[in-house]
Amino acid sequence: MRYRVPVLLHTPAYSQVALALSYLSPTLLAPGTLVRVPLGQRELMGVVWDTPPDPGDSRAASAAPLDPAKLRPIAAVLDGVPPLSANWRKLIDFAAAYYQRAAGEVALAALPPQLRDLSTVQLARRLKRAKTQVQATRNGQAERPQGLIQAAQPLPIFIATSPEQTSAIDQFHANSGPFLLFGATGSGKTEVYMRCTADLLATQGTAQALVMVPEINLTPQLEARFKARFGAQYGEDAVVSLHSGMTPAQRLKSWLAAHSGVARIVLGTRMSVFASMPQLQLIIVDEEHDPSYKSHEGARYSARDLAIYRGRLEGAKVMLGSATPSLESWYHSRPQSEGGRYQRLHMPSRIGGTATQAQDTAALISATLPQVRRVDMNHQPKGCVISPPLLDAIVQRVTRGEQSMVFLNRRGYAPVLSCGDCDWKSSCPHCSAYRVFHKIDRTLRCHHCGFTERVPRACPDCGNLDIAPLGRGTERLEELLAALLADSPRPDGRPVNIVRIDADTTRFKGALESQLAQVHAGEVDVLVGTQMIAKGHDFRRITLVAALNPDNALFSSDFRAPERLFGLLMQAAGRAGRDASQSGHSEMWLQTFHPTHPLFEALKHHDYPAFAESQLHERQQAGMPPFSFQALVRAEARTQEAAQAFLNLARQAAGTLAQAATMLEHITLYPAVPMGIQRVANIERSQMLIESASRLALQRFLSVWQALLHSHRSLPECRGLLRWAIDVDPLLI
Repeated sequence: MRYRVPVLLHTPAYSQVALALSYLSPTLLAPGTLVRVPLGQRELMGVVWDTPPDPGDSRAASAAPLDPAKLRPIAAVLDGVPPLSANWRKLIDFAAAYYQRAAGEVALAALPPQLRDLSTVQLARRLKRAKTQVQATRNGQAERPQGLIQAAQPLPIFIATSPEQTSAIDQFHANSGPFLLFGATGSGKTEVYMRCTADLLATQGTAQALVMVPEINLTPQLEARFKARFGAQYGEDAVVSLHSGMTPAQRLKSWLAAHSGVARIVLGTRMSVFASMPQLQLIIVDEEHDPSYKSHEGARYSARDLAIYRGRLEGAKVMLGSATPSLESWYHSRPQSEGGRYQRLHMPSRIGGTATQAQDTAALISATLPQVRRVDMNHQPKGCVISPPLLDAIVQRVTRGEQSMVFLNRRGYAPVLSCGDCDWKSSCPHCSAYRVFHKIDRTLRCHHCGFTERVPRACPDCGNLDIAPLGRGTERLEELLAALLADSPRPDGRPVNIVRIDADTTRFKGALESQLAQVHAGEVDVLVGTQMIAKGHDFRRITLVAALNPDNALFSSDFRAPERLFGLLMQAAGRAGRDASQSGHSEMWLQTFHPTHPLFEALKHHDYPAFAESQLHERQQAGMPPFSFQALVRAEARTQEAAQAFLNLARQAAGTLAQAATMLEHITLYPAVPMGIQRVANIERSQMLIESASRLALQRFLSVWQALLHSHRSLPECRGLLRWAIDVDPLLI
């Protein structure tokens, strides 16, 4: 007897095979089983799913009945890997439905690439090796008497907790959550995460915890801390990382450890929210406000929001942590009597003691937040980059042997190269953007499409030899600081050491770790960089942080820009004065042409609640999220006309859908407009905003509207359309 089995494959939502495909199997396979199946001339990995295609789906309903004689058999079953759990499959189904993607696209993208590429024989060998290693470790422990095991394994170091930390931990254990841990920078949020994780692992023998961070460069230091705390007790394999910076073999090993339950703690970036963890009981999302948790390609999911959903699905506790929470999370953590859904845990005080060695509460010295100084650039010399007061403050730090951090969120030497005679600028021929001048390798490089050319000897248009950079990036800032501080030696007489950390200096493996090690060792006097250095790092010797040119976001058309700027500046300020012995004279300097702006006033007092209240009031008046719900439909085509025609025709035709008639009363569809950077790599881009006061109405409309979008691809007016995608809850508009 042969069974008809539905299998999900990695196919996009707009393809003709976006649903589960039927195959034949000699045995009845459990849902979640990994298989290899033929598709055309290829053999792909798929996942056995729970149900056949939904008969209510328009594409399924229009398909002809299946002829069993035409079904192809499953090529192989990866029976060495246990089936993916029912809750994992429900998470995939929810993410696919909510973010308007195909379930197969989401499911297969969530699996490690090497798992998709290995043959069944190769995978069996990997599994056998991994099983042998784990078994050897367990046998080695079992051979020793229990007392000797405990004596040989150093117990994890638990530092003393402050009253605020203790209160947060107690509330976490006493309530079901979800929780928003609102703690000042340096208040000890990571210690709370580790305490809650330790309590979970100690009380539940097989429980697993997922700890998420926004960026890859934050995982090594977090992994080191968790392994130092839990490695001796639970084994080195108990703590693993999952992020896109790992090699395929490393990702497969970590994924298998999590899937099998060997890994008790998984540390990862946004992709780890889909990690297969059958015993998941705790999810922690650090720096939950960070936009990096939102994917901007494929299934455009929010890992933070999916973490909340997955916690409810698994019966796991969820803790979001931030010194500057997203306004959505802050709004959801209002009192329950006002409709709040999260419980807010507050830790306003900073801890400046030596956290790795403190064994009693006396060592938990309170550290003050840095004083915020605003420099009015209207009163500084024209063309000044580093104001004289700021330069003097940096020199004082250098002579005292302290560290400074200068933050400029623009890499490269200069954002544009220009000719003063004919006004030529280094625009990218493939994008509606300028190529950035990189002096170190004498190139003009587009940061959007990657197009790179050598710097021309003369203006390409008029032949003028005097072409010059306009504006400044981190590379030029580093050069300027080196010149300004050349006569300011360190206390030991050595010249000032300036290090730049940005995407250009950390391209090679190990570069970031090496540079951060120099900073922690005190070998760096001035650290220059982009937002890469502004968050998450525990720099103990930095006493001054300076932000240059932060004004652009104050007047952006993006309504989220002030929120992002405030969070970034608060995070940057948090790098200064993290050691209590130096916190008293730590400072955050802001060079701005608008020193009286309310955002800077709130920042001066480190008053996030006041800033959040004013922003939420403005958004409520304007009907913006979290008081409304949005989606963007983005189209890419050979011409801007085709991209906009596709979106506008679909908008006009929405009223003809019988199912959408009542929904349109609650939906606003705006006309299509070019994206901010409308051309990238010779592809024209356009977008259309859809808004509703009801999340349910928006979701229902998008589900119905999908079929219409599919049908409009072939219209003559849309000729040249390449692709389109729906972005639910977009961060960039």
